[in-house]
Amino acid sequence: MIATLILTLLLSVAIGVTAAVYGGWLDRVFQFLTVLGAAVPAFIIAVGLVFAFAIALPLFPATGYVALSDDPAAWLHSIALPVIALLIGSVASAATQIRGAVLDVQGRDFVRTLRARGIPERPLLFRHVLRSASGPGLTVLSLQTIALLGGAVFVEQIFALPGIGQLANTSAQQGDVPIVMGIVLVTIVFVLVVNLLGDLANAALNPKARTR
Repeated sequence: MIATLILTLLLSVAIGVTAAVYGGWLDRVFQFLTVLGAAVPAFIIAVGLVFAFAIALPLFPATGYVALSDDPAAWLHSIALPVIALLIGSVASAATQIRGAVLDVQGRDFVRTLRARGIPERPLLFRHVLRSASGPGLTVLSLQTIALLGGAVFVEQIFALPGIGQLANTSAQQGDVPIVMGIVLVTIVFVLVVNLLGDLANAALNPKARTR
């Protein structure tokens, strides 16, 4: 999930900003791919990745996990397909929201005023447009972080990965109530922390979000 979140942040910002700035056929291609990626569930993508890159083309292991401390290269090899399975839908949803936020900010009066004063496009984009568009982007990233918990349950089962999703599924099948209650408690705390961090980051980047 950590690897997926880092890649989601980088790729969604790059794709959303590129689609909003350049527009045209590039924007239409991005919109089509993001809608397609958001529509397909993560477990279907995971099964397709296993058939394509673990069975038809044996480039990655179909199941199993190697700890980072044991072998970093094997660790990357073992989490590649699970990360991609979670990443596609996460990037699709986040990139769509970031694109819409950037387009909205670009049409505001203060951006037109700054552009009329001769500020170059690159500083205008990175110093002003992205800061003002950070609110919707951070909100959707927070939601995607929480949604990854649900996707991880299916992905961990498909790839036989040891994690909280597989533990929750196994404990529920065995009727282990204390473990299930502990997982629910951890999930609630995780959701609260993610929402808090999202609000703090939004307030730090966007002064309009701060309250007195």
